[in-house]
Amino acid sequence: MTDSFKSRTTLKVGTQQYDILSLAALKSLNVDRLPFSLKVLLENLLRFEDGINVTKSDIEALLKWDPKALPSHEIAFTPARVIMQDFTGVPCIVDLAAMREAIVKLGGDPQKVNPLAPAELVIDHSVQVDEYGAANSLQHNNEIEFKRNGERYMFLRWGQTAFSNFKVVPPNTGIVHQVNIERLARVIFSDEASGKKSAYPDTLVGTDSHTTMVNSLGVLGWGVGGIEAEAAMLGQPVTMLIPQVIGFKLVGALPPGTTATDLVLTVTEMLRKKGVVDKFVEFFGDGLKGLPLADRATIANMSPEFGSTCAIFPIDEETIRYLELTGRPAEQIALVEAYARAQGLWRINGAPAADYTDVVELDLSTVEPSLAGPKRPQDRVALRNAKAVYRSSVKKMAEERTQKNPKANGSAVAKVGTDTFEVKDGAVLIAAITSCTNTSNPAVLVAAGLLARNALKLGLASKPWVKTSLAPGSRVVTDYLTKAGLLHDLEQLGFYTVGYGCTTCIGNSGPLKPEISEAVRSGDVVACSVLSGNRNFEGRVHPEIKMNFLASPPLVVAYALAGSLDTDITTEPLGMGKDGKPVYLKDVWPSAQEVAAAVASSVDSAMFKKGYANVFLGDANWGAIKTPAGKIYSWDGKSTYVKNPPYFDGMTMTPAPLGDIKGARVLAVLGDSVTTDHISPAGNISKSSPAAKYLVEQGVQAVDFNSYGARRGNHEVMMRGTFANIRLRNLLLPGTEGGVTLHIPSGEQMSIFDASVKYKAANTALVILAGKEYGTGSSRDWAAKGTMLLGVKAVIAESFERIHRSNLIGMGVLPLQYKEGQSTQSLGLTGKETFEIVGLNRGAAKFVKVIAKSDDGTRTLTTEFEARLRIDTPKELDYYQHGGILQYVLRQLAATTKAA
Repeated sequence: MTDSFKSRTTLKVGTQQYDILSLAALKSLNVDRLPFSLKVLLENLLRFEDGINVTKSDIEALLKWDPKALPSHEIAFTPARVIMQDFTGVPCIVDLAAMREAIVKLGGDPQKVNPLAPAELVIDHSVQVDEYGAANSLQHNNEIEFKRNGERYMFLRWGQTAFSNFKVVPPNTGIVHQVNIERLARVIFSDEASGKKSAYPDTLVGTDSHTTMVNSLGVLGWGVGGIEAEAAMLGQPVTMLIPQVIGFKLVGALPPGTTATDLVLTVTEMLRKKGVVDKFVEFFGDGLKGLPLADRATIANMSPEFGSTCAIFPIDEETIRYLELTGRPAEQIALVEAYARAQGLWRINGAPAADYTDVVELDLSTVEPSLAGPKRPQDRVALRNAKAVYRSSVKKMAEERTQKNPKANGSAVAKVGTDTFEVKDGAVLIAAITSCTNTSNPAVLVAAGLLARNALKLGLASKPWVKTSLAPGSRVVTDYLTKAGLLHDLEQLGFYTVGYGCTTCIGNSGPLKPEISEAVRSGDVVACSVLSGNRNFEGRVHPEIKMNFLASPPLVVAYALAGSLDTDITTEPLGMGKDGKPVYLKDVWPSAQEVAAAVASSVDSAMFKKGYANVFLGDANWGAIKTPAGKIYSWDGKSTYVKNPPYFDGMTMTPAPLGDIKGARVLAVLGDSVTTDHISPAGNISKSSPAAKYLVEQGVQAVDFNSYGARRGNHEVMMRGTFANIRLRNLLLPGTEGGVTLHIPSGEQMSIFDASVKYKAANTALVILAGKEYGTGSSRDWAAKGTMLLGVKAVIAESFERIHRSNLIGMGVLPLQYKEGQSTQSLGLTGKETFEIVGLNRGAAKFVKVIAKSDDGTRTLTTEFEARLRIDTPKELDYYQHGGILQYVLRQLAATTKAA
């Protein structure tokens, strides 16, 4: 590698000596003013400078970074590793397996298709809450999980043996982001080659948008699409513009009665209002000295909810304390501190702030108990106002219900066993302590346990209509709850452990009791959920629940006791005690001193060392899976879980030249804030859906449909579930919900998938018209893959979420953006026009011409406008010209093989 700045030097730590690229060597170039995150990027450029992918001018551009300037200089960032979870990871490994087969057809070596950077996959998204509220819930859900996912797990076991540099954390271990911060994160990497050791920052990309949780440790990384992650595994750098960096200054301390969840919901609200999409967010200020790593992790996890690329904290004494707590080796901890201090990456109290694009400040003492909802994580609601917000929302929904279903009044009686009760508007039907956001934080989980203990002493119980669950982020959680004597208290209120993985937050909430479901349907009840997760978009948590509120674990327990959002739990009783007197939230809420004492006495390093001693081995179920052999996967034509995707069908070594898009029709007209949850298949597979029809045709019974997430390795299922969300509103058919559209030539209403099949048969290209913040949400490759497989060639939106825009390009779909002030509506577009997109062959053009023609039966009306081409970097243009990132990488690998 080139070393234009003569920065290569050595660092001695104890008896060890490491080669490093010294940032101190650039001190005269004013490197100290750079934010922490940009220093990490700078080191990355210094280390990978080769005069081709990384040039001296790239390094100079970062050194001369102007905080106020709009990003314009592209750099190549090479992450040290890649992390995946199974929903997004399975298609990655499917694609790698398909690439091995495809490279052989191009005359290449299949062994070239192999992770070059360490790749780790944590199976955490497959467990569902089928069983709950009983001591054997965990065992039953685990058994069901392995039965449902045997084909997928067999495939992953094959990948673990076929690919080098690839490790799998088996099911029932923990949530990917918590396993990442508790075990996988290095903070500072150390490698040895040719007898020399080198040290450099741990950096990564992940196939889940909440990869940012690891930012809490000072590890720079963020979520990318599965296709970008595959490219990173195959040695391709991540191209990006040097970003703007927003400094978030924290001062003061949290007041008693508030939690890290209240803090993160406040931060999310503030930064979403500020507007930080495509920007780095970096936390600084003396408020950090009293902010535990677990609280930092809670904030960093929610980066996608406020829209930033990352949400990073510097390395300091708290980082070291956490590494010691989680059982990292002493030599690793010593390296982290020595390296961070030597490189100017160590936070010092009172030190001058770095230069930032802008600064947001929060006095922690102003944070108050909060929820977020009823359908977006940035919509923070002060707990004292939760009832009013619910009532305001339900009023509108009740009016719509009256118009559609005059007989329904939002109430119905249900009988479950010996209990007979009314299920009515506002009823909390799901109360779930779930998700990596909060279950990484001992303080809030211990608080939930203490609240449960206090409630039990006073004679309270969870309401019988509430589905309660506890899904810890790692086995360490149940270890310390057990040691504190609090797990039993939570169980007595129904919060039994249902699995170690993502459950309710990603739609794996499982079924409600049939009697309760029937009551919801018959009364058209506006039911609610309260969960300690990070996502509450419409239709995400459960199809029968219309309002979802994010809350801290203790508030989840409180709402299970109250049973309704139509209760102000700050002033109204949670229930009646055994003495016949009302019990209020203040009567059961634990003090900060109680929580701190319980955490101090129950959480220790030995738990982490024991819990992660055999993290890659798994249980007997995992060990019993038969593992196929061979470097090329033997596809099972009958499999409904894993299929060879069609991305490389008919592929040649030379891509076809770019041409204009002509005669295209609109598949859907969408409004603002259409998320990847609306686009990407997720949750249960409806029995009336095109995906269900396909599975039935393959001989799969409805009871075995499983979820879309579990079938992400089968493109036939996933493309049928794209744009099939029950809450999607296609403005081509005003007043409708769900994955339906208008097939323009025939005027027929049909599913989006069925319409795409008709258009494909007629060789008609398709476009999507959308509003603001298109693609906000999880980093989901299938939101882009499914879009492409449906035949969509372009998406024209008012604005895009960063990851989804990138993923569209990665699948060969063109992202176009209306000019400022223009929209589908302002241009008078109905979606019934034919579209022509002209100027794509001009390479790096900033704008293209769009011609929309409509025929009213007597004349043809033409609307012409310019749209901004959102191919933002030269590398993205390369990907688009090749038809996608996978095709680009495959051609490079095949060419290298032939040259060799």
